[in-house]
Amino acid sequence: MANTKAIIITIGDELLIGQTIDTNSAWMAQRLNEIGIDVVRRVAVGDTKEAIWNALDEELTKAEIVLITGGLGPTADDITKPLLLEYFGGKLVRNQMVENHVREIFEKRNLPVIERNLMQADVPDNCEVLFNARGTAPGMLFRKEHKLIVAMPGVPEEMKSIMVAHVLPIISSSFHSDFIVHQTILTAGLGESFLAEKIVDEESALPDYIKLAYLPHYRFVKLRLTGKGKDHERLKKEIEFHKNQLAKKLEEHVVALDDFTLEQVLGKLMTEQGKTIGIAESCTGGLIGHKLTQVVGSSKFFKGSMVCYDAAIKSSVVGVDENTILEKGVVSEEVASELAIGAMKFMKSDFGIGVTGVLGPKMEGDVPVGTVWIGVCNHDKTITQSFHFPYGRDKNKEIAADVALLQLWKLTQGKI
Repeated sequence: MANTKAIIITIGDELLIGQTIDTNSAWMAQRLNEIGIDVVRRVAVGDTKEAIWNALDEELTKAEIVLITGGLGPTADDITKPLLLEYFGGKLVRNQMVENHVREIFEKRNLPVIERNLMQADVPDNCEVLFNARGTAPGMLFRKEHKLIVAMPGVPEEMKSIMVAHVLPIISSSFHSDFIVHQTILTAGLGESFLAEKIVDEESALPDYIKLAYLPHYRFVKLRLTGKGKDHERLKKEIEFHKNQLAKKLEEHVVALDDFTLEQVLGKLMTEQGKTIGIAESCTGGLIGHKLTQVVGSSKFFKGSMVCYDAAIKSSVVGVDENTILEKGVVSEEVASELAIGAMKFMKSDFGIGVTGVLGPKMEGDVPVGTVWIGVCNHDKTITQSFHFPYGRDKNKEIAADVALLQLWKLTQGKI
C-alpha cells in the first residue's frame, strides 16, 4: 500500500526574502511522518493571490493532503482566507464560538474589541472550523474530491495547537498508511564516506523496505534508518536489530543510539553519574551554556558559564595568569587550559570547558581566522586541542560550541 502523501505550503513574503526562517514545515513534517504520512513537497509562496492559487492548483494534483500556514491575520496583507473563500466557492458566516473567544482574549488584556478583530470569526460556510486555543484566527478544513486541505495561522504556537488538537487526529482517522519507523545513530570521528566503507556489508543486508540515510554535520554524522510496513511491532524490532548491527561495527565512533543532540547525551550522562559542568567561554560568547540549558533538567548538571571575552576578565574572574596571556597570546593552548581549570574551580564542578579563538572576519595578531583552542578537564587531567574552522563567523561559533561539547564527551569516555 502506497503511503498517503502530503504537501506543505507556507505563505509569506518574509519567508521568500529570508527575513523569517520556516520552522513550521519541519515540525509539521515530523508530526505527519510519525502517523505514516509521506511529506513529498514543501512549497513557499509570496503574499499574492496568483501565487497561492497556482500553488493549490498544482499541489492538489500531487497529494491527498495539503496543509497551508500563514496569511490568516486581521490585516490587509493576510489574503489566505478570502482566496480560499473564492477557491472553494463558499460565503462568509460569523462563527459564534470564535467570536466569543476573540472577545474574551481582548477583554482579558483590557483592550478594546474592534471590528477588524471580530472579522477573524468570519469563516467560509463550507469549511470545518478548527478552534485555535492560542490565538484569534481559527484553522479551516476543506474537503475536495477525497482530498483534505487545511489552512492554519503561521504563528508557530497557534499552528502546533491546531495540528495536535484537530488536524493530526482527523488525518489519522481519514487516511490509512503503512507505519513509518525511524531509528538514529549519532557518530563522531569519521566522515560519511569512511563510515559507508566500514558498514558496506550491513547496509547491503538491509531489506528493501528499510533505508539508510547519512546526515553529515561538521565532525558528526547521523545514520538514520527508516522503515515502512503494515506490522508496527515487527518493523520496530527489525529496525532495532539493524541499528544494533550497525552500532557494533561502528562501536568506537558511536556517541548515541537515539536521535539526541550532543548536549542531551552529555546531560543524560552527567545526571546519571551525578556530575557537573562549568564553562569559561570567550569566542563562543555563551553559546555552549545556551546549548546545555536547552536540555530539560540542566540545572542538575550545569553549574554555569562565564563569558570572559575581554583578556582582563579572563584573568580577574576566571583566574588565567596574566603572564600566560602576555607570553602565549590570548588564543593559545595555555589559555584554553587555564580557562577550563579556572571554570571548574570557580564553579566547583566536576568538569570544565575553556574556549578561546578567532572566529573572524579578521586575524588577531598572527593567529589565522578560524583558529580555536578548546580545553576540557576533570580533577585528574586536562586536554587541550587546536582546531581550524573554515567558515564565516556565525558558522565557526556554532561549530566551536559543538566541538567543545564533543571534546568533553570524549574525555568522559576516555577517548582523549
